[in-house]
Amino acid sequence: MSNATMDNPVLTHIDESGQARMVDVSNKTATARTAVAEGRIRMSSEAYALLSAQQNAKGDVLNTARIAGVLAAKRCADLIPLCHSLPLSFVGIEFFTNDTDYTITVRATCRTDYKTGVEMEAMTACSIAALTIYDMCKAADKGIVLEQIKLRYKSGGKSGEWRNDD
Repeated sequence: MSNATMDNPVLTHIDESGQARMVDVSNKTATARTAVAEGRIRMSSEAYALLSAQQNAKGDVLNTARIAGVLAAKRCADLIPLCHSLPLSFVGIEFFTNDTDYTITVRATCRTDYKTGVEMEAMTACSIAALTIYDMCKAADKGIVLEQIKLRYKSGGKSGEWRNDD
């Protein structure tokens, strides 16, 4: 078990000999856990107008991205090698559009009652939702930028609540 603190951080997925390992959570207690991740997609005014008017040839972009994000959270352990498979109790994807700077903020929220956190599931859901928007809009703008994908909030477990409000 790790002796990590804020003053003495350690990489929990690396063992004493420097080898990658899955963290053993068998002795942990299941608790309610939540994680929220956010990211932003920046695109041209033309691509944004098509997305906003739902005139994209591939269909309703944001609903497709929402479904992709939910599916990604459910498959996180298949994508990130050392993640645990979690029984997710909720995955929600929200979009916040900004008509001034042609951006869409993606917010992914994941919840579970389990022995380990859902940060990776939230980050994966956010990333895949953003990538889906890119995929569906790239014909109108190849220069779309995905940026600032980050954990905004987590709760539960030994480390408790944590926020990133910047």
